[in-house]
Amino acid sequence: MVGATAFLTGCAPEYQIEGLNFSPEDIAFLDEIGDTIIPQTDTPGAKATGIGAFMVMMVLETYDAVQQKVFVDGLNMIRKDFKSTKDSDFVEALQEDRLAYLNAMNDQFKTSKGEEAKVVDMLRDLTVLGYFTSEIGATQALTYVEVPGKFEASILWSESDKAFAI
Repeated sequence: MVGATAFLTGCAPEYQIEGLNFSPEDIAFLDEIGDTIIPQTDTPGAKATGIGAFMVMMVLETYDAVQQKVFVDGLNMIRKDFKSTKDSDFVEALQEDRLAYLNAMNDQFKTSKGEEAKVVDMLRDLTVLGYFTSEIGATQALTYVEVPGKFEASILWSESDKAFAI
């Protein structure tokens, strides 16, 4: 399950980084990363859900100190590395350049066992979890049926239908 680590670790870990805070610029950066992972198509992208604020909330409230450090260090590494390799800020870069960078980073870190490899998975998991549990993701990207509802044992379905939100 995507985001399972957040659920399995409980609501508030015992040890967290005290005073950890994210600036509005950090949230905007996370919005752009999320929108690179789930861009706007015929449905709104992750940025429209406020994915940056969601990621910050999850990191502050559910990650332990080690996970928080990996996340913050990874964001700083992405900022610096993108600037040095692409000669522009991630937020100002073209969508194609951001996507190519994140995909290359993901491919590079698949073979790596280091801590920096974890941030790619964290960003992807938080984006998917936040997007599909948001109102926009559940009602516009998925088919939403309010529960409780009636039981229908057999529902007609075709390949072009959206998945159902749960």
